[in-house]
Amino acid sequence: MLRSLVIILGMALSLNAMAEKVAALSVQQALLSSKAADAFREKLKTEFSSEQKQLIDLEAQVKKIQDTIKKGMGTQSKEVQDQQRVQFQKAYGEYQRLGQELQQKQRQREEGFLKDMRPKLDAVIRDLIETEGYDMVVNKQATIYVKPELDITPRVVELLNKK
Repeated sequence: MLRSLVIILGMALSLNAMAEKVAALSVQQALLSSKAADAFREKLKTEFSSEQKQLIDLEAQVKKIQDTIKKGMGTQSKEVQDQQRVQFQKAYGEYQRLGQELQQKQRQREEGFLKDMRPKLDAVIRDLIETEGYDMVVNKQATIYVKPELDITPRVVELLNKK
């Protein structure tokens, strides 16, 4: 009897502690779906287009050297093969270096974009919580299932696009 009373009392207290208005939000999705993110991606594409072209050209050069080495196996002198291997290693090393450098620059620019956008996103989320009266907003990625009507990510994107 006492045990049943404790269980019923515990359930009643937990029901009172439950939030009445809950929403789920994917912060990353909201940021990446915004118009600002689209514009930023286009700006990055333009900004790094020459380096990207250079990387593509180097990749083609590496493949060409590699094909030449494969075709010449057994028919070319050891000296020529060694020269081609050195040429391949040099081109491949340059390709890797440039690729890593480009990735590093892009990552730094993306981090700067996210840092700049975070205050705007936080303001949008705070305003939405206050105007809509949410008791709890959970990270969508941390949930197993969320009803689509509880997902406020599209609404946050819409509000973010207006800022």
